[in-house]
Amino acid sequence: MIMEPKEKYLRHTYSYLALRKAVGWIGILLPFTLMLGVFLIFKGEIIQKSISHYYHSGMGDVLVGALCAVALFMFFYSGYDKWDDWTGNVAGFFAIGVAWFPTTEVGASDLTGKIHFTCAALFFLTLAIFSLFLFTRKGSNPTPQKLTRNKIYVVCGLIIIACLVAIATYLNFIHSDNHGSGFVFWAEAIALVAFGVSWLTKGGTLYPDK
Repeated sequence: MIMEPKEKYLRHTYSYLALRKAVGWIGILLPFTLMLGVFLIFKGEIIQKSISHYYHSGMGDVLVGALCAVALFMFFYSGYDKWDDWTGNVAGFFAIGVAWFPTTEVGASDLTGKIHFTCAALFFLTLAIFSLFLFTRKGSNPTPQKLTRNKIYVVCGLIIIACLVAIATYLNFIHSDNHGSGFVFWAEAIALVAFGVSWLTKGGTLYPDK
């Protein structure tokens, strides 16, 4: 049976929205999956110094796999114009950097750790750009649902920015070595949840157009 063009278009659209939702769920569930995995399977310390420090735990493969999955989607992400495409490529590049250049386990950061930290910060910043500037674009007659979604995007973007500022402030002025504290972990977890909610909304989970 030959598929009608309209039906084919709808199937591709629904598949694309499903991928957006999948990326959103990865962002939301990743911190808690790492925590539970370390606790239930490996009997290790539940809350690490940061999400990146789970690389050195038994859940390291899960962390790298999740980041690579997000990076792969970002590379193939196709938005409304070239700015969407380029921003997706940049986010994918930084996600790969976070995955392939692990953070330093203890002590001062070496070159690999510095590359990791830079990629992580720029990755979160790129996600904030998606929420604040790209997802919020609207046509001449936006629906009420679209206006509500834009509010969600802005809140999520601002939360990501606030988390980045909080982490930078904490590491530079409050507790530079982050020893024995879960502050960075929780700030990153909140940022990932905000990222996930933003992409779930973009995928049609929250306030879809009727």
